[in-house]
Amino acid sequence: MCLVLLAWRAHPEYRLIVAANRDEFYTRATEALRPWPDALLAGVDLGADKPGTWLGFRPADARFAAVTNVRDPRDVVPNARSRGALLMDYLRGARSPHEYQTAITPADYLGYNLLTGDADALWWQSNRSGVAPAALVPGLHGLSNGAHLVSAPGEVVHSGPQEFTVAGTGAPPVWPKVAEGLAGLGEIIATTPDSVDDYFALLADRTEAAEELLPRTGIAPEFEKAVSARFVAHDLHGTRASTVLLVRADGHYVMAERTFGPYGAVQGAQTMSGNVG
Repeated sequence: MCLVLLAWRAHPEYRLIVAANRDEFYTRATEALRPWPDALLAGVDLGADKPGTWLGFRPADARFAAVTNVRDPRDVVPNARSRGALLMDYLRGARSPHEYQTAITPADYLGYNLLTGDADALWWQSNRSGVAPAALVPGLHGLSNGAHLVSAPGEVVHSGPQEFTVAGTGAPPVWPKVAEGLAGLGEIIATTPDSVDDYFALLADRTEAAEELLPRTGIAPEFEKAVSARFVAHDLHGTRASTVLLVRADGHYVMAERTFGPYGAVQGAQTMSGNVG
């Protein structure tokens, strides 16, 4: 997962809105969004020792989790646990979002951003951020593959420019795909918050960042530019899945996914809905 845009209690009718893209190598074995035997809704990553996921939802109690890697080619952790296991342990468990995050041993994993939430709270941490796990306040929040969270706190029920704050090491510049994505998310929430298609259109933007705005994460400059778009369309690596999750204040939810192959070729689409609890 390389881009997560979300609105936490930012609209009076919606508890949680998530629009996310998972970027991965096309050769990594993956299954599309489906119900799991333990009442989870998630896509399946088959590339680790045990099946895991990058984003999941448990309707029975509104448990939500998502993870991105922190991109650093120099990062080495011998015998590192799968980052997908972070999600599965939470989604299958009973600990609160805060209790779970404070119980993790961050050194067991390569760099990550982790979101864990339920009906009452939503928490973020990164084991490369230099800051403690944090509860998200109502507003817009976004993350990609840097060790930081970008936020526009406060109720967001109107359009217009937002002032972003950054949590993480050294207050790095906001990545364009995150800042522009959050601005677009705010516009949708202000006008058509129930439009799944509008969120997918936001995620589908293939505009690459200007050279002077590119992050420097240690990969080749031409690849850095290719993956700076919200939707990555490359020959070996790109956006494999776009996911939209809408959880209303009354408990009704919609979870939709579109899956893709090389250069963004559409492979499938799934939509599931119901009520929390």
